[in-house]
Amino acid sequence: MSIKLGAEFIGTAVRFAVYSSTATQVFLCLFDKDGKTETARIEMTRDDAVFSVTVQGIKVGQRYGYRIDGPYDPDNGMFHDPAKLLADPYATRFDQPWLYDPRLSAPRAEEVNSAPFVPKTILEKPNYKKPKPPLFKQGGLIYEANVRALSMLHLDIPEAERGTVRALAHPSIVSHLKKIGVDAIELMPVTAWIDERHLGLLGLTNAWGYNPVTMMAVDPRLCPNGISDLRYATDALRKAGIGVILDLVFNHTGESDRFGPVISMRGIDSHAYYRHVPGQPGLLINDAGTGNTLQCDHEIISQLIIDSLRHFVLAAGVDGFRFDLAPVLGRSATGFDAGAKLLTRMQNDDVLSDRILIAEPWDIGPGGYQLGNFPDKFLEWNDRARDDLRCFWRGDAWKLGALATRIAGSADIFGRNDANITRTVNFLAAHDGFTLADMVAYDHKHNNANGEHNRDGHNDNHSWNNGVEGETHDPVILAARKADLKALLSTLFATRGSIMLTAGDEFGRTQHGNNNAYAQDNAAFWVDWAGRDVDLENHVAALAKMRRNNPLLKDQKFLVGKANDDLADVTWLRSDGVPMQPADWEHPNAGTLTMVLADPDNSEIGRLAILFNRTDEPVHFTLLEREGFGWRNGMTQKKSGAHFDVAPRSVVFIEEC
Repeated sequence: MSIKLGAEFIGTAVRFAVYSSTATQVFLCLFDKDGKTETARIEMTRDDAVFSVTVQGIKVGQRYGYRIDGPYDPDNGMFHDPAKLLADPYATRFDQPWLYDPRLSAPRAEEVNSAPFVPKTILEKPNYKKPKPPLFKQGGLIYEANVRALSMLHLDIPEAERGTVRALAHPSIVSHLKKIGVDAIELMPVTAWIDERHLGLLGLTNAWGYNPVTMMAVDPRLCPNGISDLRYATDALRKAGIGVILDLVFNHTGESDRFGPVISMRGIDSHAYYRHVPGQPGLLINDAGTGNTLQCDHEIISQLIIDSLRHFVLAAGVDGFRFDLAPVLGRSATGFDAGAKLLTRMQNDDVLSDRILIAEPWDIGPGGYQLGNFPDKFLEWNDRARDDLRCFWRGDAWKLGALATRIAGSADIFGRNDANITRTVNFLAAHDGFTLADMVAYDHKHNNANGEHNRDGHNDNHSWNNGVEGETHDPVILAARKADLKALLSTLFATRGSIMLTAGDEFGRTQHGNNNAYAQDNAAFWVDWAGRDVDLENHVAALAKMRRNNPLLKDQKFLVGKANDDLADVTWLRSDGVPMQPADWEHPNAGTLTMVLADPDNSEIGRLAILFNRTDEPVHFTLLEREGFGWRNGMTQKKSGAHFDVAPRSVVFIEEC
């Protein structure tokens, strides 16, 4: 494309450009500093499908938007309506949050002028800086966090900063992240979003942000000062050795299905921005489950996404990105393609080539489950690991082999094409689903607060309640739940690959059985710092320290069991120290396992034994001793012999020294 889209400073002037293949007229609308009064309406000149105009004398801070005329024919996927003020797809800042209003969906015949009640784009000149190399390294600990929920109840943070991105830079937050060994914090969407249209009727608001308006502009509720707030937090976290990863939504926008609001791309050129059923331009494809899907193989969307990623790296210095429903990024009319142009551009762009890229490798479109199929540069959320680890500890039959496969790096998924390094991101719980504490306290979801009669959210959570559904004061049940949490966390930290915790799971955060809390922006669902389980938190801190200090846990190569100088990278043993045999793996109720890690190329490095006991009874484990070495507890550093009594439903790390 010969002209840069969006707003670009050229000397003392600003050039505005917008793409629309279907519009007949495009107007740039300027507003006063309060965004209330339209001060100018300037027709833009068309060059092929790009409309542009150069305006002298306007400055940073100018409020603006677009009005676009052309065919209005929803049955054929066209929604041009000059009464609607539209956000620039290249907006980097809005003057206020987006609020859903039914008038945004009004048909053209009603001539509803939306300018009085929609945010205006603020003209900015981004402060771009040469990015520093990412801090996060493959195999590190990612901490997934909702910005608002993380800090709203943290009393050490000044009240004015609670719920904002700047709160992430507060010493109390930074010290906690360092205590539990976080290598990168992954921020759930910070770009501007709009509520789904049904939430207002239920008295609810979107709390997660997975309903974006545009791709670059940060939400004023989280970043009142624009992207400078994100840069401030990123710089502070970086000084502490913690990277920032942004969770971005490039699969759909908040314009939803054909009855959704007309606020930006739909009113500009729905055919270009969104995917429609071939031959039926009035029918939107719904691979994202939101009513609409972005057409990422179109040059306009592809370039917008690349420009957005570059913007966040250059303007905010982020380490990388997690992509929501990532198969959409590689989808064309014929299905998902790992070699899609957009995915290739992400990997080769001169600004993006060293960034961390993480795919959520599924959507609801045809062939939408693509775990293991993304390019080698991408890490991938591994729901197979999540489910297999949960099912093992729940007590499901025939799960011992699956446990070992996931701990060893999921070579069955990521070992294709002779790969020897895993790309997995292992996790037990994420924002979507039960919290970790709820996973051992609820058999069933309890989503009535969402106003959908408990119909929303997943029904199969691979969870268990330890005898009572939900809250209890029974000390036996509480102790059992605590033991399960420690065992689950210990297992996660023992796995090959990158690992992820969701904010609060390290100290027992609950959502009271709600496994779809996307619309719960209230104190019952914010992270409860005052009520946290410090003992569980300390357990996670000890696990993180051990994982960081032990090279056998940091290695990212698949565990394959091949030996060199009589040392295998992994040896699987029964509790009595005898190597596992097929019958041991295939026993339906097998609940104990010893994993011994070693460096095949260096016999001087002490081995690491990890003892798993899923049973309800203490189990006596035996390890063989090497001459010149002894064993000690990896968490407490207490030395011992070669025999260990492992408590019920627990995991023990034993280091050779």
